[in-house]
Amino acid sequence: MPIGLAPTRLYSPPEMSRKPAKELRRGWTTGACATAATRAALMMLWGEGPPARVTITLPKGETPAFDIVQARHGDGWAEAGVIKDAGDDPDVTHGALIMVRVTACCAGKGVVFRAGDGVGMVTMPGLPIAPGEPAINPVPRQMMIQTVEDMAERLCESPDIEIMISVPGGQALAQKTWNPRLGIKGGISILGTTGIVRPFSCAAWIASIHRGIDVARGAGHNHVAGCTGATSEKTVQTLYGLPDTAMLDMGDFVGGLLKYLAKHPVPRITIGGGIGKMTKLAQGARDLHSGRSQVDFDQLAKVLAEPEVTFMNTALQAYDTIGAPMADWVADAALHSVRAMLPPEVVADTVVIDREGRIIARAGA
Repeated sequence: MPIGLAPTRLYSPPEMSRKPAKELRRGWTTGACATAATRAALMMLWGEGPPARVTITLPKGETPAFDIVQARHGDGWAEAGVIKDAGDDPDVTHGALIMVRVTACCAGKGVVFRAGDGVGMVTMPGLPIAPGEPAINPVPRQMMIQTVEDMAERLCESPDIEIMISVPGGQALAQKTWNPRLGIKGGISILGTTGIVRPFSCAAWIASIHRGIDVARGAGHNHVAGCTGATSEKTVQTLYGLPDTAMLDMGDFVGGLLKYLAKHPVPRITIGGGIGKMTKLAQGARDLHSGRSQVDFDQLAKVLAEPEVTFMNTALQAYDTIGAPMADWVADAALHSVRAMLPPEVVADTVVIDREGRIIARAGA
């Protein structure tokens, strides 16, 4: 997963090594579910009546439909619920009820987010959301804001809306995620960068990476890129003007990508990602998923000669404190890790981005 508040998936090695018996079914993020519930609640608030099903637009243009399982409204408020379907992903929030209550605000307030029961609050620095804010990631926020603005324009209503998200039982679910360690208190995070949950099966995902390399080679591409998530993929693709077929669906499996690429080379590979996952790559990790590798803060403090890093919670917090020297080290060390897995004839470079997708360091370019 790209830069975010906290993962909702915990795996065991036996599960990840087991070959899928069938094609795995994808699901929808908590952010997508919350957006669908927001749309349904606004329909009631603004006089369109309680819907049985709503359609939303995801960041990459897909338009999935969601069943509405609860719908109530009163004077100046409405609420709706969607059941989270994670597909075949071992996601602890699968089956959770994502409830959204919308309330009309005073003019000029815009869209305000609140954490209801079961949704966490950020209490520590180093995350994309500031301390004191509900643990609702930037992309889900933008999806809900866009929904409010689009519907308000269509129905000639004021876009000043309070959105409160609740997840019954979310506080217990959060104990099975990294939220407590990251200082997110009281519940789960509302996550997602694409709106889609793709099953985290090593075998299935790595097979898709192999096919992506095969397609890129067949198309005669001299330059391909593997990125950790949608934000870094967009940045790298724009930076180099690469076609879609040159963008490999790497995700967390940088080791799986580079191992196959070593046997089926292309002239050039770019590896891009956020500061957190790229720090793990710089420290030698080959699987960047938060459930299977972690940043070594003691080692990071030593190489950066910054003792306070030992006591930090995230690589993003360390970068926010140290700045460019850390980003430069991450880019260089990650490039060393990449080159160690490739034959010398393959040219490699690395791109490190911040939470907004801006480039903060490059190496080997």
